[in-house]
Amino acid sequence: MTSGVARHGAVEIAYEVEGPADGTPVLLVMGLGLQMLFWPESFRDLLVARGFRVARFDNRDVGGSTHLSGPGLASPRVLLTRRPGYGLPDMAGDAVAVLDALGWPSAHVVGVSLGGMIAQLAAVLHPGRVRTLTSLSSTPSPHIGRPHPRALPALLYSSARDRAEAAEHMVRIFRIIGSPGHPLDEDWLRDVAARSYDRAHDPDGVRRQLAAIVLAADRRPLLRGLRLPALVVHGDADPLVRLSGGRATARAIPGAKLVVFPGMGHDLPTALQPAIVDEIAALSGQWAAT
Repeated sequence: MTSGVARHGAVEIAYEVEGPADGTPVLLVMGLGLQMLFWPESFRDLLVARGFRVARFDNRDVGGSTHLSGPGLASPRVLLTRRPGYGLPDMAGDAVAVLDALGWPSAHVVGVSLGGMIAQLAAVLHPGRVRTLTSLSSTPSPHIGRPHPRALPALLYSSARDRAEAAEHMVRIFRIIGSPGHPLDEDWLRDVAARSYDRAHDPDGVRRQLAAIVLAADRRPLLRGLRLPALVVHGDADPLVRLSGGRATARAIPGAKLVVFPGMGHDLPTALQPAIVDEIAALSGQWAAT
């Protein structure tokens, strides 16, 4: 595994890459407030075993990437003007900057939750850079697939004062938003959350990311113009981005395949990872055949 820093204007984006040097490039884009550490090693290993060279990165405002200043979603100014400090198009530009840093003309792009939104816009705004689009547990609009009332406050209000509290807070979150049909690996979550806390703990950064999500425009008119192989994966038990978000994404992208997993929530259960990687590999093969 190697690491590096990509640059998008004044923003630095920390990334890591693993897998065979001549492997098929795939870029993983993580969700709201979570660092690249939250991509399970088991999921990445499955991709590497299928011949992919796997890159992942910290979105701006988390982990080792640039932490910006300015108000987040709770700011009256942001709510009144509907102008966040940055938007999803900026975050899509960050993803493309990682491709540039790696010397990849294009890649298969896989995004989860907020990462799915970023991946959607990368495909729209940088069409020559995205070979295929995989949107996991995401939505094309902040008005579709809205969270169950119990889900969002768990993400917004963390009173963690140290790494142990941060780890327990993350476990509590995933007890709410995780998959009821699959066991939750709480030990893994605690470990990743604690390591994330050590790298950077920035609740204000999460609020800025959330502002970019909530104040984003409906992407469906843009997605209808896409002409690339696309996969949409969603769980029927997702309380954070409900299934209607995945269905709307698939309907908006011409020819997109929708895969719905029973009992899956807003996470990547270990038991489902082989099937998801199979779908991504099949999508890659579809692109290669064109």
